[in-house]
Amino acid sequence: MDLPVFFVFAIILLAVFFFIWGKIRSDIVALSVVVLLIVTGILTPAEGLSGFSNPVVIMMLSLFIVGGGIFQTGLAKMISTRILRLAGKSELKLFILVMLVTGFIGGLLSNTGTVAVMLPIVMSLAAEARTNARRFLMPMAFASSLGLFTLISTPPNLIINDALINGGFSELSFFSFLPVGLITLTLGIVLLWPLSKLLVSGKDNNRSSEKKSKTLNQLVTEYQLADNLYRVNIGKDSPFVGKTLQELNITSKYNVSILEIRRIQSQKRFHKTVDMKVAGPSSTIRENDLLYVFGTIGDIMSFVEGNDLKLIDTHETEIGKNTLSVSQTGGMEFNQIGIAEVVLMSGSKLINKQVKESNFRQLYHVNILGMRRKDGYILQNVKNVKMHSGDLLLVQGKWKDIEQLTNETSEWVVVGQPMENALKVPRDHKAPTAAAIMILMILAMVFNIFPTVVTALIAAILMIVLGCFRNVEAAYKSINWESTFLFAGMFSLGIAMEKTGASALIADSLVDTLSRHGPQVVLAGIYIATSILTLFISNTATAVLFAPIALQSALSVGVSPYPFLFAVAIAASMCFASPFSTPPNALVMSAGRYKFDDYIKVGLPLQVIIAVVMIVVLPLLFPF
Repeated sequence: MDLPVFFVFAIILLAVFFFIWGKIRSDIVALSVVVLLIVTGILTPAEGLSGFSNPVVIMMLSLFIVGGGIFQTGLAKMISTRILRLAGKSELKLFILVMLVTGFIGGLLSNTGTVAVMLPIVMSLAAEARTNARRFLMPMAFASSLGLFTLISTPPNLIINDALINGGFSELSFFSFLPVGLITLTLGIVLLWPLSKLLVSGKDNNRSSEKKSKTLNQLVTEYQLADNLYRVNIGKDSPFVGKTLQELNITSKYNVSILEIRRIQSQKRFHKTVDMKVAGPSSTIRENDLLYVFGTIGDIMSFVEGNDLKLIDTHETEIGKNTLSVSQTGGMEFNQIGIAEVVLMSGSKLINKQVKESNFRQLYHVNILGMRRKDGYILQNVKNVKMHSGDLLLVQGKWKDIEQLTNETSEWVVVGQPMENALKVPRDHKAPTAAAIMILMILAMVFNIFPTVVTALIAAILMIVLGCFRNVEAAYKSINWESTFLFAGMFSLGIAMEKTGASALIADSLVDTLSRHGPQVVLAGIYIATSILTLFISNTATAVLFAPIALQSALSVGVSPYPFLFAVAIAASMCFASPFSTPPNALVMSAGRYKFDDYIKVGLPLQVIIAVVMIVVLPLLFPF
């Protein structure tokens, strides 16, 4: 073994050690691999950094954005929730539908993003069915990997396609993995239903989950906004028409607060139909405006009577009837305008001042809706209440204005992270746009109108410019940068293995040892080796390492490389015996309160059975 090959194997072992150790992030390990390969002279700087310009990296980034747009608009949740309603109260039906929905969505989108959006849905459905969510969460995570229906389902699929193209072979089609995905998902459903019983035997079904930060709906409930928020329509003869709120002085006269003014702009379906504005002193009232008014029912009725105003049904939206969620939030929507809690510091200049003297609306463009003091809530006549140190104020305004409150750290502290709550609010009116982009992207990939990476890039750009994200920063936040840098960094190791002959050495060893038993035994060796390594390091890194080995092995045996490379992609994706092999496995660990041995009990039998089936089936689907 010459020195460069020795260095490559030493770097591989070092990387595997740090991946298993887990104290250093995987992307930092991958970047360190790049540095070591360059400083040892094994690769030139251009070769070492070539992974960052690889088309697969650009495609991964684009698909993260496309998937983020689909989730941000609520499209994925909308589709999933409607399909899952078919299950009713049957545990078996619920299980099958969870597996099918997750598998098929994960087959078209990022499996990590699929699990992220399915997690709260599955937990709420399990609660409604009065069954233990532990039985569904781990199988749901596995289903996102089992649904290998398309070229973009997981990074290993893209990696082997790139290896084939670089080797001079025809690239895979968008649905090349479809027969494999149908087999693996079917096996998963059949095997995981009985295996999942091991997850609930002897477990506490009613154990409450760890308390997390308050959601927007929890704040609405705590401060009784739905009970004290009313909507009032401005008639054409109202004395309010054409006047500003400052001129009207409504708060002093009627003891109610105008929070929002909504103005209907369009009646077209799927369009953003209503202009929402936080009410301020300079806000002008127009005919047919909808005012969101906060106060007691008695004060509201005094406000409505004699001013040609009409109280609107709280179950009815601006454009018609809506679901129960409207009454739960009092009709409040959080796309543009949000709510948050602010705790007053002991040194704040607001201490002992009345709320109406704080000038919050004029200075910060937010309204104070209520106050929490110790264990009690102050919701009526808030404007006359003097503020004390430690008071929690519920403020309402545009998300960007609430975010600006965080700058006044000496006066108060904004509880939680408002912009994270803002990003969690689906941009429902953009769901049709996201659906159209997704469908067009899939069609373009199926019919190979553009190169796959170009199609994904176009779709990502459209998601951003057509408003499926709140802003460009939100699009960037949907990218899993750790996975991206991991792949780009480990790509250099694949180049080093080919350049130094390390991959040829491993391939020759496999071939020399196993070739006398036939190509299927060589394929089995590659599948098993990939599967074992994936238990310890990420499936992306494993696929990068084994793709050139599989290609070289096939060429050495003199058979088609396709079944060998499919073996690498499938073995890297079908790793269920460890919570750290794939992001979906890790995502459900905390929510399901799983331990490492739960993955071994349920995941290892599934992984072994799928391995046996794939070793037999792959040569039939993709002949040698």
